[in-house]
Amino acid sequence: MAMCKFCSKEITWYKEGRKNIPLNPDGGTHSCEEMKRSLSSVRTIGRESLTPEEIARYEKQINTPKKK
Repeated sequence: MAMCKFCSKEITWYKEGRKNIPLNPDGGTHSCEEMKRSLSSVRTIGRESLTPEEIARYEKQINTPKKK
């Protein structure tokens, strides 16, 4: 059994297509308030808020292969 990292309750994982879905022991989909609060606090950056130089720098970092 796995544990939810947000509320520490037991969950199991079900694979539906390419997506993993957490399930409660009774078979219902697991959705806790701690997880919802955590996901709502994720910060996103809008493309219009960046300068063209910053966008070019990010694209360069994404496209350059990492040395192993």
